[in-house]
Amino acid sequence: MERKRRIRRKKQRRRGLISALVEVLILAVLAFAFCWNRGLETKISGFFGRFDRPPVKELDVTGVNSSNIVLMDVKSGIVIGDLNGKEQIYPASMTKIMTAIVALEAFSDLDHEITLSENIFYALDGQDATQAGFQPGESVRVRDLVYGVMLPSGAECCLALADEVSGSEEAFVEKMNKKAKSIGMKDTHFMDCTGLHDPEHYSTAYDIALLLKYALHNDTFREVAESHFHSTPATNVHPDGITYYSTMFKNMSDTSVTGGEILGGKTGYTSEAGHCLASFAQIYDREYILVTAGAAEDATGVPHILDAKTIYNRLGEAVAQK
Repeated sequence: MERKRRIRRKKQRRRGLISALVEVLILAVLAFAFCWNRGLETKISGFFGRFDRPPVKELDVTGVNSSNIVLMDVKSGIVIGDLNGKEQIYPASMTKIMTAIVALEAFSDLDHEITLSENIFYALDGQDATQAGFQPGESVRVRDLVYGVMLPSGAECCLALADEVSGSEEAFVEKMNKKAKSIGMKDTHFMDCTGLHDPEHYSTAYDIALLLKYALHNDTFREVAESHFHSTPATNVHPDGITYYSTMFKNMSDTSVTGGEILGGKTGYTSEAGHCLASFAQIYDREYILVTAGAAEDATGVPHILDAKTIYNRLGEAVAQK
């Protein structure tokens, strides 16, 4: 009888131990999944990516229009071209990369419709902000608003998403700043979701490169950023929908560069920031991110586009010589 009790107690202890191990394993999986969503995926891929180093260790990025430049190898996260890359800049509409990715991560249903309030347009009145063309009272899908953020740089799309996600632009900007910290943007502070000028709204070319690298892990973001144009379905205000075009691609008739092509990007401009561009390109068998800022107006009106073509061509030539 005593022997049976001892055996029963051993079985109970064994079941308890197995149950405890299962609970620990479940908690570990949940913790890993949470951290993965908080940017661990990017950090892990960046760590292991460093074992697969880019073919060009360093590239001269001087002699162009922009005053601040970072050229980054996407796979490894290694910077191979730097000109004042960690100097403070005003990011202008490159800010909208963060707006788009925070919004995309907040919605599980991208076909969810948002009605743009009158208050959005009151807030933008007199701000000289670019708009996609939606109107007060118009009901628009989340995905169309994200395209509106990234392609025509629509400020009304930014505010509509911010209000829906967080209830106000101020609360949404808090999410933007938290996301910036979580992905290593140490020298960035956002004051708005549109990129309109504010002395306390700043970043660096390096931080914007980190942001774009993170955002490109989201398949929907990548699809949006690579689009030349987008047409919405019919809405309650526009029965034929709206078609809008990428502010980058409309000024780039030829996307080819030496050894590859420019795949996508987001432009920005204010008088304080100058012309800016965060872009990504495929050069031979690798992807690269290029962030340029601080380009003054020139005769062409597109100094940031010219800088991107120049630097990517220079990179392609350097890789070809390896």
